[in-house]
Amino acid sequence: MSPLGSELVWVELDGGKFLMGNGRGDGYEPDGEGPVHKVKLRPFAITAYTVSNDQFAEFVQATGHRTQAEEFGWSFVFTMFLPEDFEATRAVQRAQWWRQVFGADWRHPEGPQSDISDRGDHPVVHVSWNDAGAYCEWVDAQLPTEAQWEYAARGALKGMAFPWGSQLEPDGEHRMNVFQGEFFESNTCADGFAGTAPVDSFEPNDFGLYQMTGNVWEMCSDAYNADYYSVSPKSDPQGPLAPPEAPRVQRGGSYLCHDSYCRRYRVDARSSNTPESSSGNLGFRVVRAA
Repeated sequence: MSPLGSELVWVELDGGKFLMGNGRGDGYEPDGEGPVHKVKLRPFAITAYTVSNDQFAEFVQATGHRTQAEEFGWSFVFTMFLPEDFEATRAVQRAQWWRQVFGADWRHPEGPQSDISDRGDHPVVHVSWNDAGAYCEWVDAQLPTEAQWEYAARGALKGMAFPWGSQLEPDGEHRMNVFQGEFFESNTCADGFAGTAPVDSFEPNDFGLYQMTGNVWEMCSDAYNADYYSVSPKSDPQGPLAPPEAPRVQRGGSYLCHDSYCRRYRVDARSSNTPESSSGNLGFRVVRAA
């Protein structure tokens, strides 16, 4: 058991009005990061950290839940984490750094030859949006809406790219866990980590929330639509109506984000994944009504 234990740590947020979206012009227009629009949120509580391996293990022990990666028998693993003599497996088209690895799941993040014995305080990965929903039901919580997530990530700062301000590395200080070096050939690990970092690494934002950017992508409850901001309700938006199989929003970037191909380690960057998909850089945190 890690020093953090398995109890969720909640931070109460007042809600209110904030400006959502990217107005700086440094994002990816096709992702639908704009237009900037005013949103009003009711008070809510959010966990200070992403859900850890220890916390997810407690859920699995209590419920017997099997993740979708376990059911499918495989998940996606970053190629640099595999042994040089690892058998050839299918790669993702246009993202060849992702390899299909049989036996990869939340207990075995890099495949059957790996484990999480020393990673109890790291974020759980290789869980799908559907798996996260099952965990939420068990703890009587929900995945954050995209608006709740961005409000929380900003930490009351207005229009900034990062939870701490406008500079990626202020005064040369690393503030999050992202890829350092030449992607995807060599990682200098200048920020201290090659893969996931403990959930309490680095300084929290002004709301007391840790690693809202970097480390692992975080799932939101909303279905994804690149045009949604132009029609989004002004109060407590829940995302567009969509069928259950529609892609879901994910936020915050991960330890694999790099300026050369994916500068989505910003508070207003957006991405998505299908509800059954999992990988070694996708996790979640949860919210509840205040």
